[in-house]
Amino acid sequence: MQFNIISMVGLGYIGLPTAAVFASRKIKVIGVDVNQKAVDTINRGEIHIVEPDLDMVVHAAVKEGYLRATTTPEPADAFLIAVPTPFKNDNHDPDLRYIESAAKSIAPVLKRGDLVILESTSPVGATEQMAEWLATARPDLTFPQNVGEASDIRIAHCPERVLPGQVLRELVQNDRVVGGMTPKCSAAACALYKTFVEGECVVTNARTAEMAKLTENSFRDVNIAFANELSVICDKLDINVWELIRLANRHPRVSILQPGPGVGGHCIAVDPWFIVSKTPECARLIRTAREVNDSKPGWIIEKLRAAIGSYLMENKGESSADLTVAIYGLAFKPNIDDLRESPALHIARCIAAEHPGSLQFVEPNIHALPSGLGHGVLVKLDEVEADIHVMLVDHREFSNSPPPLGHIIDARGVWE
Repeated sequence: MQFNIISMVGLGYIGLPTAAVFASRKIKVIGVDVNQKAVDTINRGEIHIVEPDLDMVVHAAVKEGYLRATTTPEPADAFLIAVPTPFKNDNHDPDLRYIESAAKSIAPVLKRGDLVILESTSPVGATEQMAEWLATARPDLTFPQNVGEASDIRIAHCPERVLPGQVLRELVQNDRVVGGMTPKCSAAACALYKTFVEGECVVTNARTAEMAKLTENSFRDVNIAFANELSVICDKLDINVWELIRLANRHPRVSILQPGPGVGGHCIAVDPWFIVSKTPECARLIRTAREVNDSKPGWIIEKLRAAIGSYLMENKGESSADLTVAIYGLAFKPNIDDLRESPALHIARCIAAEHPGSLQFVEPNIHALPSGLGHGVLVKLDEVEADIHVMLVDHREFSNSPPPLGHIIDARGVWE
């Protein structure tokens, strides 16, 4: 099966690296994004996100003519959709409007024999829904849900399974779960990915592929929730949770994760709710894990309030306005710039909203503070002068630094 032109719809943290890897294999890639600034940046051979080595791959692909970006879809042989799937509301109901918009945008340029792959992490049934949107927009073409193997258009779901900071390597080396709506759809998708994937392409159906990604991240979420709940229990019992976990992990069949300020990112903090939304009466453990992890930022904030109270008790005559708080880390995980669903950023914004004194934010991976941080300032690690220090993200720069003077709230065990 020949794929001469690939269209990548969505040029974010997954779409752009995927487009770049295809282009590095000398395949022409048309990247599509609604963000004109991102499109212009890519067409200059530059990148608008932070990911190791991606800048070099994109620069080479653009310079050699294998990658270009646009805001309007063009004809291609395969279309890969990697757009956000946020929540509709506070009940965590999945919002498929970006997938719907992407499907409707490519529908006019589809032709017989094309392949459409949904890479966006989605609730079960999203790929079938996408196929319905395409079929409604193009009644002159046939689709798998109506005619099965004989369809004009092949449709599959293939979720990404990569770690920010290692995306280029993991795109190539990791196994891929490929869920076609028919066996021929799966075969076409496997043929496409095998142009660069060194791992195994494991074939299943679309619904199982969707559920596989949700299951992987829900498993991790449940395990993180155990560690986070343990940290709260140990605080109540005056036990060092970091020492406790080290001791427990000496058991040959125990491997407890490290607690933190919550769970963030575009996957683990989101995907379990997609399972809950489909089967709310069954997903009791998954829901509870989400609630435990979502409650951890509030617990950190309460610890800070208590620390401020203690400081003022010890320093009679001073007020909160006289007290400087330093926040270490805003990203959702170490050594990246990604702020999506970041519990650290949520905590920082809550502190900024209520603390009248000076605020210092130490985040080595960004150059400007995001919105909602009030009067706070971005400082380098060696510039910090604060009374209370709140460690939220264990960036490598922090791991090698000695504990600062003053009151410490360490959510990551860096200064334990």
